[in-house]
Amino acid sequence: DAEPLYIQALEMTKRLLGDEHPSVATSLNNLAALYDSQGRYSEAEPLYIQALTMRKHFLGDEHPSVATSLNNLAELYRSQGRYSDAEPLYIQSLDMIKRLLGDKHPAVATCLNNLALLYDSQGRYSEAEPLYIQALTM
Repeated sequence: DAEPLYIQALEMTKRLLGDEHPSVATSLNNLAALYDSQGRYSEAEPLYIQALTMRKHFLGDEHPSVATSLNNLAELYRSQGRYSDAEPLYIQSLDMIKRLLGDKHPAVATCLNNLALLYDSQGRYSEAEPLYIQALTM
């Protein structure tokens, strides 16, 4: 039921604001998240990449929305077991969020938790545990 609504929202956003607008990136990201949640990874990945590219173009390389897009793409790769693709994106997202929002921001805890989950998925428990604890403490 959700897919046609996300597609309609994307089309409407493009029609009303044009193809080159930050809101289009948000609509692309939302549709990608739906596909990701359904395990439709091959459909989600190009949308996440397009949203990331657009956000970098409109907002610059150093923006919280860019960090969110990096994290979303990393989550997709983790879901697929593409751990070596996911790890640098998680780290880049975490570093960016810390720089832009500060070490105490709730988004830092989310990034720490996601990176810990990646390490946990790989059996890298000694690396995951301190990140989980740090995220939980925050």
